[in-house]
Amino acid sequence: MKNVKILVVNCGSSSLKFSVHDTHGFFQDGELQRGTMLLHGKINGIGGNVTCVLTDKHGSKQTFSRQILHIENAIEWMCGILQDRQLPYAYWEDIETVGHRIVHGGEACTKAVRIDDEVLSQIEQLNDLAPLHNHFCVEGIRTLQQVFGETMPMVAVFDTAFHETLPEHARTYALPLELAKKAGIRRYGFHGIAHASLAAGYARFAGKSPQQSRLVTLQLGNGCSMTAIAQGQSVETSMGFTPLEGLVMGTRSGNVDPAIVCHLMKYHDMNVVEVEQLLNEQSGLLGVSGRSSDMQVLLKAANDESDTRAQLAIEIFCYRIQHYLGAYLAVLHGADAVVFGGGIGENAPEIRAKVCEGMEWCGLKIDSIRNQGSINLRPGDAAKISDDESSIAAYVVGTDEETVIAQKTIRCLKPLNVLKSSLLL
Repeated sequence: MKNVKILVVNCGSSSLKFSVHDTHGFFQDGELQRGTMLLHGKINGIGGNVTCVLTDKHGSKQTFSRQILHIENAIEWMCGILQDRQLPYAYWEDIETVGHRIVHGGEACTKAVRIDDEVLSQIEQLNDLAPLHNHFCVEGIRTLQQVFGETMPMVAVFDTAFHETLPEHARTYALPLELAKKAGIRRYGFHGIAHASLAAGYARFAGKSPQQSRLVTLQLGNGCSMTAIAQGQSVETSMGFTPLEGLVMGTRSGNVDPAIVCHLMKYHDMNVVEVEQLLNEQSGLLGVSGRSSDMQVLLKAANDESDTRAQLAIEIFCYRIQHYLGAYLAVLHGADAVVFGGGIGENAPEIRAKVCEGMEWCGLKIDSIRNQGSINLRPGDAAKISDDESSIAAYVVGTDEETVIAQKTIRCLKPLNVLKSSLLL
């Protein structure tokens, strides 16, 4: 019998990440395992000249480029790659289900669910709360429904679902409760799939159960968030009602005094759309530096050119993280480990060192040699970067959202008996 494949799709405003997983071995002794990621692809820069980097299960890479203007075109390219028998990635005929990453599930979607018209409508209703993501996720789902047809089971896996365990005092804003409930205003949290993968990666590498650990996970990329995890559950996180709250990010401001919004509208002739665009797309590292949202560009400018605005952007970025780290250590009453992930968290040792600088008071001390050597990890791999005498360990984990999505897709569909493969039984 052929091995059945799961296609995982993660649509963003300017990127498409996808992967193909072999279902063989996903269940062993009734427990869900990692399975095998056969292919990982990333199409970056949608809206112009883009690159597609494909990595096979052995770590070998191939890079392609072409003009891609819309997410639909990127998905068509992905489908062509999976069907091209001239390439070693012709898994198309074996794909039996598709798992989609969805950023915002709101109050209606609190766990992975099979996609139907009602679910798709609920996701669309939240487009304004995750403007850089949900809309593109919906477009990706609709495009693949047309390509595969109605019989292909698809599952939505939500970033917000991981944070459903937030206690009431952590999820509630100090607004009139009746109004907040009526308007659905509360702290949802985001990047949940990534935080779950960081906790799982730490557990595998450290040989500890997530249910027996207290962790602070840092998902640092163009979007940034932190989560306090106790006994495998999210108990506090930096993002809130939308992905705008919390840390300084590539183009997002993170926390600002809410009166600033009123001030800009009242005295600077800005409307709601303009303020929203300012905070989401023109602020953060880009806004402070006036140069770039790319941390590597800013580090080079700060170090090689003594660019004071780049230096300030980096200082603010790391200060905000350290500010949250201290708070989360208090929330958890200490921690077993601090876990870095995401494009910055995995590939910027200088930022990791700066975040942990001066944290010896709580027992966190970085080993500079380990830290400098821990970059370019494969998804799911981990490396310890703390000193052996550090009472709070520090790790870098290759964020592996795709495997988490594949696992949750199988867990969702298995009881429904919609998959043909006996390998899942």
